[in-house]
Amino acid sequence: MKKFTSFVFMMIALMCIVVVSEAGTDASDHLQIITTIFPEYDWVMNILGENHAGAEVTLLLDNGVDLHSYQPTMEDMMKIFSCDLFIYVGGESDEWTEDALRVPANKNRVGINLLDMLGSAAKEEEVVEGMQAEAHDHHDHDEDHDEDHDEIEYDEHVWLSLRNASVLCGGIAEVLSTLDPENAPVYQKNAADYQQKLAALDEEYKKVVEDSSLHTVLFGDRFPFRYLTDDYGLDYYAAFSGCSAESEASFETIIFLTKKVDELSLHTVLTIEGADHRIARTIVNNTAAKNQQILTMDSMQGETIQNIADGVTYLSVMQKNLDVLEAALK
Repeated sequence: MKKFTSFVFMMIALMCIVVVSEAGTDASDHLQIITTIFPEYDWVMNILGENHAGAEVTLLLDNGVDLHSYQPTMEDMMKIFSCDLFIYVGGESDEWTEDALRVPANKNRVGINLLDMLGSAAKEEEVVEGMQAEAHDHHDHDEDHDEDHDEIEYDEHVWLSLRNASVLCGGIAEVLSTLDPENAPVYQKNAADYQQKLAALDEEYKKVVEDSSLHTVLFGDRFPFRYLTDDYGLDYYAAFSGCSAESEASFETIIFLTKKVDELSLHTVLTIEGADHRIARTIVNNTAAKNQQILTMDSMQGETIQNIADGVTYLSVMQKNLDVLEAALK
């Protein structure tokens, strides 16, 4: 269900337009770029490079709030209405962006929907064996979205594939080149250089998987890594899907995952970032050996401006994820 009703959203939009109009049109001539999540922000910064055009880049989700629980503020909406380029994921968690982009505050604004840019490479959400399906409020769903009852829901976590990242960076560079033709050669070169780094790390992932004795990972947590595991032919089991809002696993889910750990002789139970690893600990405590390690892979859904200032990058996180994956597959 949408985070805002259309009426509330439009009231906010109208207020923002009034504020923007009263502020006049003395905005900077530099490109104004808004990104919703950290990977988009980091990709843009790499494509801009030394940023000869002086583009101003904003990360909306900069305080550790993840995509699934984010609600834009009026200040956020004002930035979106007046920007030149708005980059967003485009999944169910981003439904509010559809209304934001219908408000023509900047008639020349361009929107990049990552799922749309991937096209046929975008994957539908799936529930694998043993995974606890999320309970939906069917009454509200039927009341608000009868016409969308059969709409396909896509896995939003497209950034967790290095191959997707390469495609998306190429697309972002093309759009930036159109918006700023004078610096187009710089953007194209920077994107190509960055794509080489992505490809090199992709090769490292392939080698680790090829050299591993195990080819299955098990998450006692949400599972946002489907694009990554599909890239390298890995199987997976998990408590919840990547977009699930559930935090308590059922007895059946715990028992299933515990038996899988024993059956497959897994020595690691994985989690995603966050402090709550109770499900993983419960699984380990119920296995025959009770000595599996619990390791964490970072889905980059809670990065902050401080993390960026401390030197965290998309590539550095994906390298750490590779280290964890290698340990889990030994």
